[in-house]
Amino acid sequence: MKLYYSRNLNPRVAVAVARYLSSPLEYVRASPRHPDHEEAFRSINPNTLVPVLVEEERGLWETDAIACRLSALAGSDFWRTGEQTAEMIMWVSWGSSHLNRAAGELYFDRVVRPTFSDQGADPRVIEQALGDFRRYAGILDAQLEGQPWLVGDHPSYADFRVASALPFSEGAGLPLDEYPNVRRWHDRLCEIDAWRAPFEGLG
Repeated sequence: MKLYYSRNLNPRVAVAVARYLSSPLEYVRASPRHPDHEEAFRSINPNTLVPVLVEEERGLWETDAIACRLSALAGSDFWRTGEQTAEMIMWVSWGSSHLNRAAGELYFDRVVRPTFSDQGADPRVIEQALGDFRRYAGILDAQLEGQPWLVGDHPSYADFRVASALPFSEGAGLPLDEYPNVRRWHDRLCEIDAWRAPFEGLG
């Protein structure tokens, strides 16, 4: 079993999940959009993106699906089942559709774009993304008042997914200090080796 990854936002989550679950797999760093690799990678993922989990001849793409599969293989409740499933999926969906959509725009414009372009980001886009981030970070901050994790009394995939962009907060200019409950929650996540340093020892 192989996990193809890069050091970008979503692949980072997939690697963190795999390492948190001690999944028995090979990590393969990939550049699927490189002109020399794109056509060959298309057979693994027609979107030519990472992460991709390859199990025998089957390629499974999208971070959430990979987390679900690895949790099932590990026999873990990291991907919640039963009564907590709907609540976990609510936060996974909310994180992707709201908080991380805004944070991801800031991440792209301030962290990724400078690696390939000298053109600065549109200030109006930055202003809109910052406003959206503050709105949704306020919702998250209220949710985390008096509770350590989003679902139940120990970490779940909801925590990893909602926090996807937060390891890049400094470079992306995310105003985390305005949200003390979010800051404390992410500090707790960073006590988990797999979240704090998912690429340690990898290429």
